[in-house]
Amino acid sequence: MIYSIDRFENNFAVLEHDGIFTDFLREKLPPEAQEGDLLEWSENGWQILHPETDARRKALAERRRRMLEGNAS
Repeated sequence: MIYSIDRFENNFAVLEHDGIFTDFLREKLPPEAQEGDLLEWSENGWQILHPETDARRKALAERRRRMLEGNAS
């Protein structure tokens, strides 16, 4: 399953999958994990899905840009 990091709250990461939010100990995630990263659990622990995260961030930035351009007129 793929989760996204919605936010950090104290020692917890709030992870989201299919609209369901779960608190997970922040220390169990990769140290470089950031809000918005996509994660997948495997037998080796949590892995950040860098290409998928980058693609998602680019798509969101493009969507934001188009929305702002639509409001600029």
